[in-house]
Amino acid sequence: MHRIAVVPGSFDPVTLGHLDVIGRAAGLFDELHVLVVHNPAKTALLPIAQRVSLLEQAIREQGLPDNILVTSWSVGLLVDYCTEVGASVLVKGIRSQVDVAYETPMAIVNRDLAGVETVFLLPNPAHAHVSSSLVRQVSALGGDVSPYVPAAVANYLQSRGD
Repeated sequence: MHRIAVVPGSFDPVTLGHLDVIGRAAGLFDELHVLVVHNPAKTALLPIAQRVSLLEQAIREQGLPDNILVTSWSVGLLVDYCTEVGASVLVKGIRSQVDVAYETPMAIVNRDLAGVETVFLLPNPAHAHVSSSLVRQVSALGGDVSPYVPAAVANYLQSRGD
């Protein structure tokens, strides 16, 4: 049985915590789709195409497995994408109880709508405190984000002046 999973996220920008979860998920499934999604509740720093490009660079840079496909989805339900590609599992990184409380109702609805299960992975504790919004804030104020993001992202943000 060919097991396909999807790791969705805004990845605005991708962090080392994201890459930790992606790398471990790639070892659990035959095919892993890393799906850049638009979150209407957030104001994005980076356009979706740039996020896809930075994710692809970071995955290569980190030497992650080659069973990872990076793509985007901006219209429709996440489970619609899962159905389209034959994925039966969503993988979500969970940093705290706040994330559990936020993700649990969505996991139940995704299972109800399309039979798609959700697997929660805990990040490496070294990255559990880092979020994309924290990276954006530190970068906007001129701080060094290199301990929190892959080199491709740090270089891109520095070149933008963010």
